[in-house]
Amino acid sequence: MKTQDFDYQLPSELIAQFPAEERTSSRLLYLDSINDQWQDGLFLDLPKFLDAGDVIVFNDTQVIKARLFGHKNSSGKVEVRIERVLDDSHVLAAIRASHAPKPNSHLLLADAINVTVVAREQEFYVLRFEHEKTVAELLDQYGHLPLPPYITRSAIATDEMRYQTIYARNCGAVAAPTAGLHFDAAMMAQLHTMGVIIAYVTLHVGAGTFQPVRVENIADHTMHNERYHIPQATIDAIQQAKMTGKRILAVGTTSLRALEACASLHQGHLIAGYGSTEIFITPGYRFQVIDRLLTNFHLPRSTLLMLVSAFAGVETIRRAYQHAIHERYRFFSYGDAMLIEKKI
Repeated sequence: MKTQDFDYQLPSELIAQFPAEERTSSRLLYLDSINDQWQDGLFLDLPKFLDAGDVIVFNDTQVIKARLFGHKNSSGKVEVRIERVLDDSHVLAAIRASHAPKPNSHLLLADAINVTVVAREQEFYVLRFEHEKTVAELLDQYGHLPLPPYITRSAIATDEMRYQTIYARNCGAVAAPTAGLHFDAAMMAQLHTMGVIIAYVTLHVGAGTFQPVRVENIADHTMHNERYHIPQATIDAIQQAKMTGKRILAVGTTSLRALEACASLHQGHLIAGYGSTEIFITPGYRFQVIDRLLTNFHLPRSTLLMLVSAFAGVETIRRAYQHAIHERYRFFSYGDAMLIEKKI
């Protein structure tokens, strides 16, 4: 398929620049891909679509303060966006500067952190933080929240809370698993009381999630790599649900990617532990774990739009997105949500 098959025109005013007033006050578009039907609703309606014994899988990654500002020894300004923390002293990062820094050159970030450019790896750099504190400590002290590029404002105090899920606990993402931003404590408690099984995976979302596919033929695209962890308790819950005819709902494409990547690697089986994935899910992919997907609306020409098109059907997603635009849904990270039934 061609990348242009996943393009659409979105009025800029539909790109949500701020979160909804309350986490659960977003809208919800329910998409029944099996019967090619949809209905408009509210996110508060979500429990109506779930039964006792169903499993809902959340990504509990936590967004780090991955953005740092400073200058080179030559005094040129730089912006560093951490892609991955490698260890207590090293990171993989993108650098924005007037001239690309060379290996063994030095940066001063936040007027406090001396950094050595160790090497370049394609579009990223390996950086060494020359400081007695760990990278995690330095980012927490000096870093800025890395809002998505389509949010055309600087991060403010409320973003520190709202661009983070309420169950975030494992640091490492540079972008939020945004489908989870809609959940508050009351919603989680309601699901638990209903008998819905709540389970977790961890997938540290990389900045590549925002990158459009730039090749003409999607088969030529190279996917970014992301790290994940699947606990045994989550696998046990999924297996029990499948044995009893219950359904598995992934909250976000990141939860889906972690589970489907693991199943693809192990011939359809889920194996507990850590891994990394470059899985690129496009139309024609056979889903092995997930029955339903809760997700936000995705960027044109993006790998995530291709993923949901694989899940629901290309034409079904195309029509649903046009409906969402017509009905003035809010798009992207701080936008509204979709609940999608997998196309059989």
